[in-house]
Amino acid sequence: MLANCLADLTAIGPGGVPAVALALFLAGLAGGATHCSGMCAPFVLAQAGARADRSAGGGMLARLSGAALLPYHLGRMLGYALLGAVAGAGAGLVTQLSGMRWLLALLLLGAAVLMALQASERLPERFRPHGRLAIPALPGLSARLGGLVAPLLAAPTGLRGVGLGLALSALPCGMLYAALAGAAATGSALAGAIAMAAFVLGTVPALVGVALLGRLFLRRAGAGLQLAGAVLFALNAVVLAGMAWRLVA
Repeated sequence: MLANCLADLTAIGPGGVPAVALALFLAGLAGGATHCSGMCAPFVLAQAGARADRSAGGGMLARLSGAALLPYHLGRMLGYALLGAVAGAGAGLVTQLSGMRWLLALLLLGAAVLMALQASERLPERFRPHGRLAIPALPGLSARLGGLVAPLLAAPTGLRGVGLGLALSALPCGMLYAALAGAAATGSALAGAIAMAAFVLGTVPALVGVALLGRLFLRRAGAGLQLAGAVLFALNAVVLAGMAWRLVA
């Protein structure tokens, strides 16, 4: 039974895992440009600045290589994939022990609702519903993470960059909760890890843009981009809700 939770890629039906992975990849693209580029900009820009001297005089190729921040994104992918694996395995184990397959459908529906909330936050002010999704604060988390990441930011290369990405994957975030709900709904550790890795891949282009163009990228992320992100999140919500319905129909 545990082995099934670790490796099963068909818990939500044929083609279910690719569909969730694609939805989370698109959510990463939308959220990367409209959320991560602002929230993670200080960490990305600090790394880009620390690496600037190494790439100085190396031409465009060296600049692009520095902006890619590959160790950092590898660390983020490892951290998020681990979270996805735990969520997927846990949900799969509960479902198999209880025989309640509808739990996976409920998780998909939960992910759809969280995606819809992300969409609503990107609508023009006059169209937004009252109230916002509140992310609970974890006492002392910011201070502990600050003490951990400070030395890593000073020299964010190699394993230090990987460690920085791992550390920052623990930051609470509404988008993360939505993605984890989708990963949990896959019902297995392997599928959950794949889904979260796809989510991280979606966020990479925007963060590379921040590292390469700095604040110029953030200024260009205006109302049009926010609206496009809202549409994409809404589309993901519909897709995930449809998958939930298919599981119980």
